[in-house]
Amino acid sequence: MFESKNKKEMVDEMTTQAKETTEQDNLHDNQPAPDESAEAETAATADAPPEAPPADNNGEDNTWRDRYTRLMADFDNYRKRQIREREEFVKRANEALISELLPVVDNLELALSAATIIDDPFVTGVRIVAEQFTAALAKAGVTPIDATGLPFSHDLHEALGQIPSETVPAGDVAIQLRKGWLIADRLLRPAQVMVSSGPLADEAQPDAATPETPSPAERDTCETE
Repeated sequence: MFESKNKKEMVDEMTTQAKETTEQDNLHDNQPAPDESAEAETAATADAPPEAPPADNNGEDNTWRDRYTRLMADFDNYRKRQIREREEFVKRANEALISELLPVVDNLELALSAATIIDDPFVTGVRIVAEQFTAALAKAGVTPIDATGLPFSHDLHEALGQIPSETVPAGDVAIQLRKGWLIADRLLRPAQVMVSSGPLADEAQPDAATPETPSPAERDTCETE
C-alpha cells in the first residue's frame, strides 16, 4: 500500500516539474527580440570622435589666451625696462662720484706743472699719485679730452674767450685751461679753452698819395695869409 502511494507522489512531482519547465520556455519565447538598429546606433556613437566644443567656448578660450600672451609681453617689457633703469642709475651714480674726483686730478696736474725741480722726491710722489688716479679713471671708462690745437667743438669744449695767435688758425683751440673728460663716449665734463681769433691785424698806414685834410686852424691860417 505504501509503495503504491510513493509511486503516485513521484508521478505527481514529475508532472509538476514538467509544467513549470514548459511555462518557463513559453515565457522566454514570448519576450521581444532586441532592436538591432538601436544596437547599431549605440556602436556607431561609441566609435565616433567627440564633438567639438561650442563656438562660444572656443572664442572664450582664445580671449583668455590673448590676454595671457599680452600680459606676458607686458611683463617682459617691464622686466627689461627695470634692468635698463637700474643700469642707468648705476651709471649716473658713478658719474657723480667721478665728477667729484676730477678736481683732485686737476690739482695734482697743476702741482706738477708748477714744480721747478723735477727730480725732487716730493714731485716724483705727486706724479705717481696722479698717474694712479688717471689709471683708475681709465679702468672706469673715463678718458681725457686734449683740445689744444683742435677745432673748437660746442659738444666737447667750453669757450672762456678769444685770444689772437700767430700760429693757431682762427676758430681752433689756442689754450686749454682745464682738461675735459669723457665716460663711455659720453661727455662727463667739457674742456675749458681759449679760442684763437687769428693773427693780429696790421695797423692801417696812411696812404702817401692821398693828401691830408687840413684842420680848421690850418685853413684859417691859410686864408689870413
